[in-house]
Amino acid sequence: MPQTDLLGQLIIYIVVLLLAISAHEAAHAWMSYKFGDDTAYLLGRVTLNPVAHTDPIGTLLIPVINFIGAGAGVFVPLIGWGKPTPVNPLRWRKKDLANVMVSIAGILANLIIALIAFFALKIVLRSGIAEEGGSLEAVGEPVKLLLWMGLSLNLSLAIFNLLPVPPLDGSKALYTILPEGARASLDSFEQVPMLSSIVLIGLIYFGVVSAIMRPVQLFVLSLL
Repeated sequence: MPQTDLLGQLIIYIVVLLLAISAHEAAHAWMSYKFGDDTAYLLGRVTLNPVAHTDPIGTLLIPVINFIGAGAGVFVPLIGWGKPTPVNPLRWRKKDLANVMVSIAGILANLIIALIAFFALKIVLRSGIAEEGGSLEAVGEPVKLLLWMGLSLNLSLAIFNLLPVPPLDGSKALYTILPEGARASLDSFEQVPMLSSIVLIGLIYFGVVSAIMRPVQLFVLSLL
């Protein structure tokens, strides 16, 4: 990771996180609107404006505490959450397809941002424009840090949300392809938020999330 002071890292981290979460939630809202549900659209959620998606605790307080506690690391498993995007499945056309597409829309948005950041960072690193004598010399480290965090945070958010644990997007997409009996079990699991929270905390605490993310992160680093 590019080196800069902790405060600078924290500011860039929050900016990138706000964009990542806003894009994630806006994508859910936009996809739901495309399938006939205007609930989130009418509430102004089809926007990248972070004010519409920010949860004070999940988007700001928890990520800041976690970031500082992790020693300003970039690959942080617990990266926070935004204000949930309201959808009304009863209004969807092609409900099964809509459920999958709306569920994975946020993940796809984060992957697109991660891909853009990857190629931009690769260009910056290979061209040397952020090194001494380059056109971005004066802001070289912040630029590399911004792109690095844009890549790592969005990739981490996408992978984390793929986990098939309610209320994460992976569980909602999985619901469509499960047989009826398994759907009932998933419904029962989702109706106990405390149980879902315990499972997610356990996956993070015992290193399962890191074990899933690490190989992907190492692969991406090798490509850089």
